[in-house]
Amino acid sequence: MSTDRDRLAFESSIMALQAEIANAGTHLVIDSTVREAYARQVVAMSHDLRFQVHRGKLTWKQAAVQAQETRNVIMEIMRSRSTPVGRAIAEQIKSKGKTLNELIAKKTLEQFGKNANFIALTPAQQNTVYAEIVKSAGKDSPRVSARMGKLSRAGRGLVVLSVAISAYSIAMADDKVDATKREVAITGAGIAGGIAGGALAGLACGPGAPVCVTVGAFVGGALAAFGVDFFW
Repeated sequence: MSTDRDRLAFESSIMALQAEIANAGTHLVIDSTVREAYARQVVAMSHDLRFQVHRGKLTWKQAAVQAQETRNVIMEIMRSRSTPVGRAIAEQIKSKGKTLNELIAKKTLEQFGKNANFIALTPAQQNTVYAEIVKSAGKDSPRVSARMGKLSRAGRGLVVLSVAISAYSIAMADDKVDATKREVAITGAGIAGGIAGGALAGLACGPGAPVCVTVGAFVGGALAAFGVDFFW
């Protein structure tokens, strides 16, 4: 009897671990995919605005205004599609997009020196500043992109590992149909619980708190996986 309880406890722990592996892998894959989509969108937006300026449909000032507004909108949309952990990390790196005035001040100093004043610049020089704003709106952070690329590969590796564990568990089970249903249910619960746990932790900890949100995601995933396994 004790042996059966020990075996069931062991199997339950393995199932929960597998669900957490799938949970972590799914988080990483989703967030890296969102980051890649964000990078593509801002590059396309910047190219389109510069094309419209060269065709005479927009001034550089109008293009700069649109670039600043559009990039911030794209950033918020993509963050809404990230996991709670991914959003918390993004908010820690950059809480919100820069205003147009902040960008003008930054690009003025970069282009014309630390004592430069945008108001004192000639119209041609001001257009240079606006053009730099449009250009920079299409640039992604190489450091962040490289980091997300590594996380994406790690996430896919974890998903593959989770699938391999599931396949082994199903192959070893006497009732393979029931084992398959159980694997799908527990893994799905772990992923859904991880997303929900991260979201709740985000509300409790506030924006830009990736450690707290990550803990919430893993706790939520583990509790959901154990819960489904218990009632299976």
